[in-house]
Amino acid sequence: MKTIFSGIQPSGTLTLGNYLGAMKHFVELQNDNNCYFCIVDQHAITVPQDRLKLRENIRSLAALYLAVGIDPNKATLFIQSEVPAHAQLGWIMQCVSYIGELERMTQFKDKSAGKEAVSAALLTYPPLMAADILLYNTDIVPVGEDQKQHLELTRDLAERFNKKYNDIFTIPEVSIPKVGARIMSLTDPSKKMSKSNPNPKSYISMLDDEKVIIKKIKSAVTDSDGIIKYNKEEKPAVSNLMTIYSLCSGKTIEEIESLYDGKGYGEFKADLAAIVVDALRPIQERYNELLQSEELDNILDQGAEKANRVARKTLEKAERAMGLGRKRRK
Repeated sequence: MKTIFSGIQPSGTLTLGNYLGAMKHFVELQNDNNCYFCIVDQHAITVPQDRLKLRENIRSLAALYLAVGIDPNKATLFIQSEVPAHAQLGWIMQCVSYIGELERMTQFKDKSAGKEAVSAALLTYPPLMAADILLYNTDIVPVGEDQKQHLELTRDLAERFNKKYNDIFTIPEVSIPKVGARIMSLTDPSKKMSKSNPNPKSYISMLDDEKVIIKKIKSAVTDSDGIIKYNKEEKPAVSNLMTIYSLCSGKTIEEIESLYDGKGYGEFKADLAAIVVDALRPIQERYNELLQSEELDNILDQGAEKANRVARKTLEKAERAMGLGRKRRK
């Protein structure tokens, strides 16, 4: 059994892209692996947040994790800030990081571009991300392509620490799903579907109602040739919609091409909208049951307790290896 760790920021309602590219995959992984799913609220505060909205988003994300099928009897679901070892090991990871390698992170360059001032945490959050992963002796980290660079840094930091101090950390492997790892925008297929996009037509929120979903899919860009065929280079918009169709319906790309041979985009989009609505309906119903329930709090309490127990052991090993604190009496 492998140990798997994944963290998602509570910075707004997740999109269909988050579900198909990550969370749907998590539900399958929990059956045969030791999974830790973390709501990384400390990462969210690298940029300014409204405190009440942040609290709301944390709870909402926890409810969505469970609504998509994460089973607390199989996996550990918890909030990052409720496990102090994350911030403590994050500092240790900063101490073995180099400024140059942090400045080379693509996401730092993107998020700091054109800004007069950014927080120091925006530069140093990759070591905190490394701590998140390393605390649980993680074997595999499922991520999208945009996080691959951070995972490579995590591996470098773990190897650097192990070589300099002691063989404490497991070196994690990166896992990128071959299909659906990067669901693209409905308005611009060159960009990833993202909740941070200012154009709400570009993404489908997991909590969008039926009418909104239908409207967004009907207005999604396609191309002028009217042929429903998968070709990411020549037909990126249509290929993206076909990927969504495939992942929501279970049909292969080949089956979809055959099904819509000789048919137009109008019929294809209408069917796709119905499939997406059907896929999200049970998730939304379960989400609404959980959101203000004691069940959700009980699950998060249990998750924090287990995560603290495991994380504390790893942190203590790292601290002893570096010589921090007092030598323990026998």
